[in-house]
Amino acid sequence: MELLDQLERQLQALDQHSLRRRRRVADTPCAPRVQVDGRAMLAFCSNDYLGLAAHPRVIEALREGAALYGVGSGASHLISGHSRAHAQLEQALAGFVAPHLESARALYFCTGYMANLAVLTALAAADSQGEAEIFSEALNHASLIDGAKLARATVKVYPHRDAAALDALLAASSAVTKIVVTDSVFSMDGDLAPLPELLAVCERHGAWLVVDDAHGFGMLGAHGRGALEHFNLRSSHLVYVGTLGKAAGVGGAFVAAHASVIEWLVQRARPYIYTTAAAPALAHALLTSLDLIGGAEGAARRAHMQALIAQLRSGLRLRRWQHIASSTAIQPIVIGDNSQALAAAAALYQQGLWVPAIRPPTVPAGTARLRITLSAAHTSDDVAQLIDAVHALEALHTLSAPDAPNSTERAA
Repeated sequence: MELLDQLERQLQALDQHSLRRRRRVADTPCAPRVQVDGRAMLAFCSNDYLGLAAHPRVIEALREGAALYGVGSGASHLISGHSRAHAQLEQALAGFVAPHLESARALYFCTGYMANLAVLTALAAADSQGEAEIFSEALNHASLIDGAKLARATVKVYPHRDAAALDALLAASSAVTKIVVTDSVFSMDGDLAPLPELLAVCERHGAWLVVDDAHGFGMLGAHGRGALEHFNLRSSHLVYVGTLGKAAGVGGAFVAAHASVIEWLVQRARPYIYTTAAAPALAHALLTSLDLIGGAEGAARRAHMQALIAQLRSGLRLRRWQHIASSTAIQPIVIGDNSQALAAAAALYQQGLWVPAIRPPTVPAGTARLRITLSAAHTSDDVAQLIDAVHALEALHTLSAPDAPNSTERAA
């Protein structure tokens, strides 16, 4: 069949460029020590930054939520799927980020991808003339890129972390509705967007600033309130997206903004309106996650994470590869060649260390890398073992490229 033959040719092309992605099967809860395809592994590849995915209190809260609400919502939020657990979670999330948003209200989504699609499409649709413009950061996550495309708005891309270039683009724009969108922590490099400068530019030009804080929520700020707390920002121009499947350890996402923005999303955001609501038990469990993030235990876990980051940054001394030293849990090692990155990941895997190889289109061509992600559930001994293994691996002059595991990667 010609259609299948065409697909097979495209798959073979992926193989020729070392770009095919493959999955591994984990048999145990998300944690540093896992069983993967029957093997005991030390994992440095999850986004469970605070180690809450298998926290006993969160597990018990999920069990309690299932007993209270069952295992499914049964319908979309606007039909009959909006439970008391959803309402309580949205109220708690709004209160959690309230110091940084005026008249804050929050809306819970099934995934971060859906939240980003919803925000960009709905904000653009609010322009009665249909002439909204979106200004997107060059290294934004795929969900933001796709949301901008689906918004059917004019999209302009500004260079990475370049507030001056954004300022010039906004100054030249005649659009009434201007939407600037950026990651807070960039998922493949681990660096931070210059949010204070971006917000000042947006306020000067009357633009929305949509901040996807997927990798910052729970981790940044004294109380884990994310990038807005980290930079001490507050503005009615802010639309904040937080992910609840990373540091919060469960699943889903939320949008927090002025109450009028959230009400508009309820009325017009298609990814919210036309999907079954997430299981109420998840929302119930997330109330416990939020309590842990904002409490003493969350602060202690963030402090431990900073110690691990410092240990890795000071311990890695690479000669051929490039360690992109980051202040976040994301610590990439750029190797360059796709097959060499795969080979490095495979060699680590054979030693019981699960570190994913990230390749184009997730990252630019020629910058294939190992993406190390740390968790507060790691120990200093875990990090020391990884450092030693990476140093020994880099010292080898030739690497073969057998099958290697990789995580879900961001599409360009």
